[in-house]
Amino acid sequence: MAVLEYLDQHPAGRTMIETARDLGLSKNAVFRITLTLVRRGYLERDNASKRFRLGHKTLMLGYGALGDGRSLVEQASEQMRALREATGETVCLSVLADREGFVLESVPGKHLFRCAVDPGMRQPVHASASGKAIIAHLPPGELDALLQPLRLVRLTSNTITRKAQLRLELRRVRECGYALDRCEHIDGAMCVAAPIFDRRGSAAASLTVTAPAGRMPRAKLSGLGRMVRQHADEISARLGGPVKAKSS
Repeated sequence: MAVLEYLDQHPAGRTMIETARDLGLSKNAVFRITLTLVRRGYLERDNASKRFRLGHKTLMLGYGALGDGRSLVEQASEQMRALREATGETVCLSVLADREGFVLESVPGKHLFRCAVDPGMRQPVHASASGKAIIAHLPPGELDALLQPLRLVRLTSNTITRKAQLRLELRRVRECGYALDRCEHIDGAMCVAAPIFDRRGSAAASLTVTAPAGRMPRAKLSGLGRMVRQHADEISARLGGPVKAKSS
């Protein structure tokens, strides 16, 4: 537990030697602990830097007891499957972790040619519908703290790279209740996402539909946005959260 708590304070990761030194543990003990945690998915190791960082399984535990005690993934699974059946496209559930979107779970689309979104995938908040859907509903102070050091890296020709433009985009998300990724993260991939609110009224996660751009024409985005928002609202209700999305 000390190793997990230590690495939680160092999101960029730490080496085995640094961890042992800072925690006052033997290198052999840290070797055994980190080896077990990597095998179980609670830690990830970068082979180049030899640094350990928290893995996707640790984050999933952090989103454990919500609503009636079932996990966020359990609460969302029925609506994720229903949305996949309604659209035929890949559906994913994401949260915010260390200024990035993080995919907790996904339901593959029904088409032979579909977008692959695997649990553990990280998504830049400025260029993903899932990330924008969450950060648009952060309190102003938290949003400022997140955006101030954030680098808006250009990933495609459509990526938002100016913070003033991103703030306008986030205002639009708050007004309509859903966020869009217009091939901003990956060329040829379109996404629509809506926030999921917990019992505290915070945007705890987002629900996203992603598809090749050819199957998600811009003329249909508003209707799809309302559909995604409705399913996200159902999950929010199960978590005891408010339905904040506006009708359009």
